[in-house]
Amino acid sequence: MRLNEQGLKERDAWKAAGFVLPKFDREKVKAATAENPFWIHFGAGNIFRAFQANVVQNLLNEGVLDRGLVVAEGFDYEIIEKMNRPHDDYGIAVTLKADGSIEKTIVGSVVESHILDSENDREFGRLKEIFEKDSLQMASFTITEKGYSLVTGKGETIPDVMADFEAGPAKPKSYIGKVASLLYTRFKAGEKPIAMVSMDNCSHNGDKLYAAIHAFAEKWAENGKADAGFKAYVNDKAKVSFPWSMIDKITPRPDASVEEILKKDGVEELEPVITSKRTYVAPFVNAEECEYLVIEDAFPNGRPPLEKGGLMFTERGTVDKVEKMKVCTCLNPLHTCLAIFGCILGYEKISEEMKDPELVKLVETVGYKEGLPVVVNPGILDPKEFIDTVLQVRVPNPFMPDTPQRIATDTSQKLAIRFGETIKAYQASSELDVKDLKLIPLVFAGWLRYLMGVNDSGEKFELSPDPLLDTVCPYVADLKLGGTIEAEALRPVLENTKIFGVNLYEVGMAETVAGYLGEMIAGPGAVRAALQKYLS
Repeated sequence: MRLNEQGLKERDAWKAAGFVLPKFDREKVKAATAENPFWIHFGAGNIFRAFQANVVQNLLNEGVLDRGLVVAEGFDYEIIEKMNRPHDDYGIAVTLKADGSIEKTIVGSVVESHILDSENDREFGRLKEIFEKDSLQMASFTITEKGYSLVTGKGETIPDVMADFEAGPAKPKSYIGKVASLLYTRFKAGEKPIAMVSMDNCSHNGDKLYAAIHAFAEKWAENGKADAGFKAYVNDKAKVSFPWSMIDKITPRPDASVEEILKKDGVEELEPVITSKRTYVAPFVNAEECEYLVIEDAFPNGRPPLEKGGLMFTERGTVDKVEKMKVCTCLNPLHTCLAIFGCILGYEKISEEMKDPELVKLVETVGYKEGLPVVVNPGILDPKEFIDTVLQVRVPNPFMPDTPQRIATDTSQKLAIRFGETIKAYQASSELDVKDLKLIPLVFAGWLRYLMGVNDSGEKFELSPDPLLDTVCPYVADLKLGGTIEAEALRPVLENTKIFGVNLYEVGMAETVAGYLGEMIAGPGAVRAALQKYLS
């Protein structure tokens, strides 16, 4: 059985193997989408394939929608070239449930895929056509938080961005430059309305997208490379909106055990591809059953009834509360705790860590005791129930092949939001005291210990990708197991508000963090000893 148009004509074979197939006329949907696209998504990664594409698939099956999705990839063109197109844009979504059962769905809702390459006239020309269409209601994004950044880790403007500021919208090189160019095309076509919806897992994601697009509009206007009205268009919420959203669905990279299941079913050509940019992609995605997507209901060109597919639309203040609940307390910080200590302690699966009494106590305390007191209940999701589901169902799911190494990626970009906001809330409270936070500083110390790249047995391990590794690793380069801490050498890190969200000296936490770190480098087994000391 092959995953493409020809192979899926053998419907009985796929059904016999337990696959759920698309129930709509794909050719009809493809034609309608080509003529009147309503949703283009940037970022052809696993979360999109497992979540948004599956939601649209369900709504197509139910007849709620009659058009599908267009996807564009701007970071790694090989995803489209080596995965989407050989499989005619079909994918397999494998849902791994906590009870051990799995659902296998052939997802056919993506009916166009494109490379976001301004040098490719055919590809970029089609994207321009899409942005000129009256029917286009939404451009959404899962390009990771760093995808919106126009500066390097040192705060310097990225060279491609600088070049795009000067050259204008004709053939930009940077990711956001290309997106801004497409939006400029829509502006030139009659200032047509659209919602630009970041669905990335970061705080106030819509503002990050707006700031990046606005920077291009401003620079192009200043340099005479775009009509002055483009900046006003980007700033007009009645024409271009940048809604906030909160997304949550654990989608690890495709796992070999899932690949074996599909092979036994008779599916051919399942081999994953590791691209030249080190993206790991396969014809299938594996993900948990739980999923949440809460979006600010600000769509100047209207929107389809996606709430019928489980998405939640509300006002900005509620999105903010949901996002803070999840990102700052109820999930993301707990994931980071497990990522940091999981790497140091040699774990390879997050679910296995939930059998470790110290690590369970760590995430329970950080979540329920230190974080929950400052969470504002958003109303549409209950914070306590959310953490309950995370710690009792989602993270312990033994069938989810998620790894601490994956979650440890870009940790320097996450600490400020995942823990710094809780510290700030304690500071602002008349009833809470920062000194009562005992385990958040332990996690900070754990991250510094992690940066040594040496596990608790004294063996070296590879750090996960992070844009600030070159900046922060030198500060722990002299640390050795069995050695001592020179607290002053850590000052540039501990007072870095961009990393921690606060200056740890100013909030009275730096000495505690340095003390914990000193205990964790006492020798092999010192990290475990510290966890036992503070969590037993």
